[in-house]
Amino acid sequence: MQAPGYPITDDHMHLDPKNGRGLEAAKDFRHAGGTHLFLVSKPAGSFSIIPGKGEDYLPVFDETLRVAAMVRELGLRVYPILGVHPAEISRLSAEFTPTRAGEIMKEGLLLASRYVEEGRAVGLKSGRPHYEVPPDIWTVSNDVLSCAFDLAARCGCAVQVHAESGPCADMVEMARKAGLSPKKVVKHYATPDTPLTPSFIARDPAIPGLAAEGRAFTMESDYMDENSRPGAVIGPKSVPRITRKLLESGDLSEESVFRIHAETPSRVYGVEISL
Repeated sequence: MQAPGYPITDDHMHLDPKNGRGLEAAKDFRHAGGTHLFLVSKPAGSFSIIPGKGEDYLPVFDETLRVAAMVRELGLRVYPILGVHPAEISRLSAEFTPTRAGEIMKEGLLLASRYVEEGRAVGLKSGRPHYEVPPDIWTVSNDVLSCAFDLAARCGCAVQVHAESGPCADMVEMARKAGLSPKKVVKHYATPDTPLTPSFIARDPAIPGLAAEGRAFTMESDYMDENSRPGAVIGPKSVPRITRKLLESGDLSEESVFRIHAETPSRVYGVEISL
């Protein structure tokens, strides 16, 4: 299709040439009108890795950067987000004590922060389980999340958080305590009630109304790129296609499109998003 006159940014996408469609999914995004994407590292388990120390996340992060480089050759702008998926606390706690599991995850986040400091990634990924866990696991998970906020404050970067559905309002104070602006905490798969910066699944029906109010947010597909779950959460074409549909129907203005896809992610992540 003809390229749009404005950026189209997917704030949370995975691409996995080994277990999914890889570059073909990126081409779908581009052909649908996508221009920029935030490429999020997958869990270590996607690579059959059970980390025993922080350095064991190296292959995960390096593979994310390798894929990012290949996608850039297609003409897309790619911004890597590296970190440790919060659900890894459950898998690691089956191998180690919860305390040691948390230490491993924090070591992985420290490693990810070095990539940010070196300019090879633009943000960190962290969070806490989106499912019910025992109190000790919840406590350790919040400790890991606080570590991510501390590291992000030191690096001056944003954190994408994967967590339970809902506002996650307690993260505002957690971020401030770390010296990190809550606006640099991006709630992945957000609901409108969050005081953090929301990243909404593109099909969220609240998008037109929130855009009309001037709310600062981004859009995402959370495309997982796993052959065993094709199209989950939604496909790589979704963000550009839905944006174009909302614009053509009048449910989004050009001003709103620019704010969603360029202005807000540029400000939150400290990158320049433009054509």
